Amino acid sequence: MEKPKFKTVQEVVAAGEGLPERYLHAPKGDNEGEPLNASVPEMDIPAIDLSLLLSSSEALSKLHLALSTWGVVQVMNHGIEEAFLDKIYKLTKQFFALPTEEKQKYAREIDNIQGYGNDMILSDDQVLDWIDRLYLTTYPEDQRQLQFWPQLPTGFRETLHEYTMKQLLVIEQFFKAMARSLDLEENCFLDMYGENASMDTRLNMYPACPRPDKVIGVKPHADGSAFTLLLPDKDVEGLQFLKDGKWYKAPIVPDTILINVGDQIEIMSNGIYKSPVHRVVTNREKERISVATFCVPGPDREIQPVEGLVSEARPRLYKTVKKYVGLYFEYYQQGRRPIEAALI
Repeated sequence: MEKPKFKTVQEVVAAGEGLPERYLHAPKGDNEGEPLNASVPEMDIPAIDLSLLLSSSEALSKLHLALSTWGVVQVMNHGIEEAFLDKIYKLTKQFFALPTEEKQKYAREIDNIQGYGNDMILSDDQVLDWIDRLYLTTYPEDQRQLQFWPQLPTGFRETLHEYTMKQLLVIEQFFKAMARSLDLEENCFLDMYGENASMDTRLNMYPACPRPDKVIGVKPHADGSAFTLLLPDKDVEGLQFLKDGKWYKAPIVPDTILINVGDQIEIMSNGIYKSPVHRVVTNREKERISVATFCVPGPDREIQPVEGLVSEARPRLYKTVKKYVGLYFEYYQQGRRPIEAALI
């Protein structure tokens, strides 16, 4: 199949042709609006010990508060060694530093989300995000499209496989902890998530940007997943969350995994746990790397509010949805929230 012709952000920068119009956000309304890189306060979210979530009611209360307020939490003692997380980060950095022709071997094909490329272009007037990414379905193993899995840097494939397997345990523990924090039977979210759920891992590269005030790394959105595990850059900030109409930056806490609720947990929790809108801003001096894993229920699963969370006091807020991610992409590029379509 023919590979599409596109310039990644790294190629745009290397060509030295200045900043293409397509990346510039026009000011909204009469007043210029805040520059995208305006300084913002830090969010107040806890780092929670994942190993305590099965035994400590205090840790469960912290989790409940963080997910109902912010929809975001950082977990430590998650069972993945710091040295291993550093290795993932380093291999990601090395992949994006490869020559263009080597990376282009893994370029995604038209109509395929998997592979290497830039922001997906779905309309002619879309303002592009300042990001290059490698997007891979990592689980279940029989859904991997290995033609997109880089052979260089050496060890990349094996390490990503190992990371996927290690994350499976974190995901299971986190689902159980969320259920317990809502006084539900611990497998109720896991059962709805289903046996044939999938994991998609996106390795992100945000090159240094000449106009961080006008160019965004990732436009504001909420995730269509059940939840998302993120390894943020340890040195470069950029991730921001929206709360009550204000942006806040995510703190950098070494050796933690940041987990944010996606739309499908907001639906399962009947709106108690929030799927937060977030964005990534760019940096004038430094490139930024991150690795996100999206946990997505099986396509056959009916996602709906768990029975124990629907009552007269809190009526059911969401319809039953299936194959939510398809709907998600359609809405995302229009700058709309797909979860609105699921509201009763």
